[in-house]
Amino acid sequence: MMDVQTRKLNAIKYLINLQDEAMLTKIESTIKDLQKSEVSPLKPFIEKQLIDRARQSNKDYSEGKVISQKQLEMESENW
Repeated sequence: MMDVQTRKLNAIKYLINLQDEAMLTKIESTIKDLQKSEVSPLKPFIEKQLIDRARQSNKDYSEGKVISQKQLEMESENW
């Protein structure tokens, strides 16, 4: 299975070579529709949410539910 970066590069290569005006219009329309329907992932937290997250983080830390920066970097290489 291809990783996300490779798939995006393949899509870009396809678009660069695309000569079909109707297909390009369809792709643009699909992108616009997706952008309209997407909910912004950067919603501000309310105070209670921040406090709850901080408490959960402290609890996780106390229970040893943590990984090192090095472990995280190694794990993220496979994303």
